[in-house]
Amino acid sequence: MIDEALVRELLDATDDDSALVLVEGRARVAGRDALDSDDLRGAAVVLTRAELVDRLGTAHPAPQELTLVAASLNDAVGKLGG
Repeated sequence: MIDEALVRELLDATDDDSALVLVEGRARVAGRDALDSDDLRGAAVVLTRAELVDRLGTAHPAPQELTLVAASLNDAVGKLGG
């Protein structure tokens, strides 16, 4: 569900309020304005770009760090349902 490409997409977003969200069982990156749209109404915010940068300690992490974050987030999201 959450892979390195999604984490990279969030990190590459230009707005710190952009977020990785879950909507209808799928993960995607959305800007703050999009979170108020009908398409994303009820979406669960997993992590914002600002939180990701804080977690990584840098806006320019090594690829393996993105892989580790993606695995951690995927594990946490997988545990939400049960």
